[in-house]
Amino acid sequence: MKYLKRGIVVCCVVLLTLASLTAQTTPIASNAFEFMIHSKVLNEDRSCLIQLPENYYASENDEAYPVLILLDGAVFFKTTAGVVHFMSSARNRNYFMPETIIVAIENVDRERDFTVTKIKTKRKNTMGGGWSFLEFIEKELVPYVDENYRTIDERTLVGHSLGGLLAVNAYIDENSIFNSFLAIDPSIWWDEQMMNDKVAAVTPASFRKKLYIASANRGEGNNGKNKGRHDTFYALLNRKSVEPLQAEIDYFESEDHRSVPLVALYEGLRFLNNDAN
Repeated sequence: MKYLKRGIVVCCVVLLTLASLTAQTTPIASNAFEFMIHSKVLNEDRSCLIQLPENYYASENDEAYPVLILLDGAVFFKTTAGVVHFMSSARNRNYFMPETIIVAIENVDRERDFTVTKIKTKRKNTMGGGWSFLEFIEKELVPYVDENYRTIDERTLVGHSLGGLLAVNAYIDENSIFNSFLAIDPSIWWDEQMMNDKVAAVTPASFRKKLYIASANRGEGNNGKNKGRHDTFYALLNRKSVEPLQAEIDYFESEDHRSVPLVALYEGLRFLNNDAN
């Protein structure tokens, strides 16, 4: 009887543990789930959305997939999932890119998470936490995804606006675990001198990675602040790189800051995957 009771207790503990683990992942659509992950780096829980390839759960499929980490996840998750499916699914036979696992991070504090420097403002601000946020992505989120899903070491970071600024900073970081970066209308104006200094100090390791920059039309009065800075940054990279730069910049004259993400996702992912079958 003593051993029976002990066995029942052990079974209950196991079942409760499994229940707590599965409760963290909630289906939201076909092959799409929401999950929570606790970050020791950020000292908070973060909500993420994940979209798996169409045939991920097909019988006899043991294929592993690249991973796309998407910033501003709640805003761009459905759009990005649709674009990636259109560009990669065998159903469409486009084959512009491999089928990919999309992991979208929902926001808590964009200003804190997407900036790596603090700018003086009259109001109190939380700026400058970008390196910690990247540490969360690279040392907590990506390992979690690698452990729970079939992945390969091909990773893309996608961000828009301040998220694009973070993608650019990650590209410059020689220790980044990402292979390619898609910066959609990045806010390079945030700390322009810091960015220039970082380009001057960039190492060849960054130039072996791919970068795509999409620049939107902000109107005649603001294009110098926006497109002009994108062009200057791209020119600095070109001058710094000894080998041909694996980067591209496109200006979308018909798109503004809010409309450019859709076309930029398509064009950017085509460039970043131009060696796909």
